[in-house]
Amino acid sequence: MKLHTWLAGVLLAVTGVARAADAAPGGYLFAHMTHARYGVLHYAVSTDGLHWKRLNHGNAVNEEYHGHPSIVQGGDGRYYLVGNQSDEDKEIRFWVSDDLIKWTRFGTYKPDLSTFEGQPHPLQAMGAPKLFFDKASSRFVLMWHTPNVPSSPDDPERYWASQRTMYVTSKDLRTFDGVPKRLFDWDMATIDTFLVENPAGGYCAVLKDERFPSYNWTTGKTIRMSCAPNLLGPYPEPGPSLSPAFREAPTLIRAPNGQDWLLYYEQYAGTSYGLSMAPRLEGPWIEVWGNSGIKEWNRFEMPATLRHGFMMAVTRQQLDALLKAYPE
Repeated sequence: MKLHTWLAGVLLAVTGVARAADAAPGGYLFAHMTHARYGVLHYAVSTDGLHWKRLNHGNAVNEEYHGHPSIVQGGDGRYYLVGNQSDEDKEIRFWVSDDLIKWTRFGTYKPDLSTFEGQPHPLQAMGAPKLFFDKASSRFVLMWHTPNVPSSPDDPERYWASQRTMYVTSKDLRTFDGVPKRLFDWDMATIDTFLVENPAGGYCAVLKDERFPSYNWTTGKTIRMSCAPNLLGPYPEPGPSLSPAFREAPTLIRAPNGQDWLLYYEQYAGTSYGLSMAPRLEGPWIEVWGNSGIKEWNRFEMPATLRHGFMMAVTRQQLDALLKAYPE
């Protein structure tokens, strides 16, 4: 029996057969960077959300883009991609596409960091910008992390311990509503935050707890989640770790059965990808074994050297078009 068939059976046994009305996606797209070309846009695809293959023979699909890929579909049906040149880039940059293949520049956003609310001494730094489109309000939420304390050779960790997640909203990614604000009220270092609509109601923020692990902060450098009734919170302090320590860049997809959630995260720096799964966002979450180097043990597989990115479901027609444009 093939491993992916075995796992599909396990998923259905845990959650029950998906309702006929729940249309399964045609496949999944992973927009990512690589270890060798950090920040440059590459693609990988999967038909089951578990076994991934590079597209375009492992070459970049867009040489102009740079950033930690994050893609959303707007109310106009088009896809929007966000990135920046580096954490020190003064602008956040947007691209737009009708088909996930041809990307064109759309615009930029240059916040005045001195006007941040909830940041005592924000630095001119914006890390890993991410997008969420809220269908209920027809608005985009743009998120990123900004530090308060510069790095030091004697204590490089203080820079990361000062990171806080910021956000601003927009109806069109042309104009933005007010000044950036902190997304979370609690005093905790967070990076790589993204939002997802909770089928049970409300929204969930998936984030990396950026504190260094210790006996006092046992959740440091792990992926965690906080759920709230309203899009912009207030979000309570996040729950338990969903990943082992020293994981980052989480991304989340729904399994083909329409029930389970698959949460991928990178073991940095570029060592491997891990996976946790749950029948609902509230859990329980379990770690799935894969990328072990022993094929018979693997329940998921991903090519080596893939790094930070964003996974999304695509239709069969979109998957076929991607395979045609960028052969494996």
